[in-house]
Amino acid sequence: MSTTIDPAAIQSAIKHKYKKVAGSIAGNFRYPTGIEGAKKLGYEPALVNSAPPELIEFFCGIGCPFSIGELYAGESVLDIGCGGGFDLFCASQMVGSTGKVFGIDLSPEMIAKAKQNLALAGVTNTHVQVGGSEQLPFENNTFDVVTSNGVFNLSPEKQKIYSEIWRVLKPGGRLQFADMVLKNELPPEEMSAKSWSH
Repeated sequence: MSTTIDPAAIQSAIKHKYKKVAGSIAGNFRYPTGIEGAKKLGYEPALVNSAPPELIEFFCGIGCPFSIGELYAGESVLDIGCGGGFDLFCASQMVGSTGKVFGIDLSPEMIAKAKQNLALAGVTNTHVQVGGSEQLPFENNTFDVVTSNGVFNLSPEKQKIYSEIWRVLKPGGRLQFADMVLKNELPPEEMSAKSWSH
C-alpha cells in the first residue's frame, strides 16, 4: 500500500505543533529538552550557563551542530528551523560582533519567541524571520555556514532543502546539522499528516 505525502499538510501540522511549543515546551517531546537536553547533547557548558533561563527553556534540539566543527569570528551563519533561538545564541557568541547570524522558522510564534529570547540575552548580531527550508529567502552565496537541528527529517522534500542550502552557501561554505535518520519503513498511520500534529 503506497502512501501519498502532502508537503503542505505536513507544513501545516508542523506550524500547529510549534505554535503550541511557543506557548510551553512541556509535554511536546519524548526526549530531554531545555537545559537538561543541551547538557546531554554536549553543548559547551560556558554557552549553556551563559544563556538566560527563558531562552534555554525552549531548546528542543536532537543534537549539537557545533560539535561537527567550529564557527569563526566574522562568519555569516544561517540556522534553519531556529525555534526558540538557543542555537542562534550559541552561533552569535562564536562569530562575535563582526559576524552575522540569521534564523528562519515555519512558525511565526516561534519567531516571536526567538526574538524575545535573544533580546533577553542582549544579542545584537542576529536576525530572524518566517521561512521554510525548501525555499530559503536569501540570495545566492550568502553564508559561510548553514546549521540545523532536527529539521530536515520533518520535510518530505529533502532534495529541495539541500539544493537551497547549496545555493545560499558561499563557495567553500559548510553545512553542520544534527538530525534523525529513519532506518525502517514507518507504518502508514505514522506517515499520515495527522500523526505529525501530535
